[in-house]
Amino acid sequence: MQRQLVSIEKGLGPQGRIAVVRFDRGDNINALSHQAMRELRDVPRDFEDDLETSVVILTGSAKAFSAGFDLKDPEGRQRDSIPIGERIHRQRLGPRMCKAWEEMDQVTIAAIEGHCIGGGAALVVALDFRTCGRSAHFRIPEVELGMNMSWGSIPRMVALMGPARTKQAVILASDRISAPEALAWGLVENVVDDGQAFDAAMAFAERIARQPPIPVRMTKRTVNRFAHALDDLGSHMDAEQNVLTGLTEDYREGTSAFREKRKPAFKGR
Repeated sequence: MQRQLVSIEKGLGPQGRIAVVRFDRGDNINALSHQAMRELRDVPRDFEDDLETSVVILTGSAKAFSAGFDLKDPEGRQRDSIPIGERIHRQRLGPRMCKAWEEMDQVTIAAIEGHCIGGGAALVVALDFRTCGRSAHFRIPEVELGMNMSWGSIPRMVALMGPARTKQAVILASDRISAPEALAWGLVENVVDDGQAFDAAMAFAERIARQPPIPVRMTKRTVNRFAHALDDLGSHMDAEQNVLTGLTEDYREGTSAFREKRKPAFKGR
């Protein structure tokens, strides 16, 4: 598949061991359409047999990492009119994208400027490290849209922030999580001046790239096995839950309110 929204540059940094992946739709929104998710899902395949790259930096545009799932994507809006089996199949695209990044052998770093919302947040918590600009913010809006938070992100968020902060971030869907809050909660590891997230991520990547590659890969794999050993227990039903919530009146109300720029009125049905 020819990439239109994602670019890859390899051979950077010490001994050419750093690669940069840029996701930029050129609109300062960077929503995750199905096309964008397929491109991002397939990026890790370019690194499967790459023994030269030790670190991969994923970044968005200069003003936005991602606004999350593209509710205006024509392909995405077909979900309301297709059979349940096909809905479940399509809903697995997001989880597969995140899982592919989590399972990369290379150390992965997200460089975040501006907003990182919904599916964007789900993607960055699948990476190893996160650096953001001081004005960056995070938000998990799915519950307010009448949906569950899916894509396998709940176990990853719990591993980073703990149960209480994860519940707060997901249930209080309207609340923005500022960069300082994200740092205090454990959602990100580094906050820098605006416009410096990529440079800071590159500086950190250079430190990793100077380490011996084989034990670095072994260490990442071992830590991930321990940290995510039970993830499948909580995430295997993600797609089914998302399809189920997509059949509710509250989902229709939540998405309608979003498009109409008003507060939703949920009824629990």
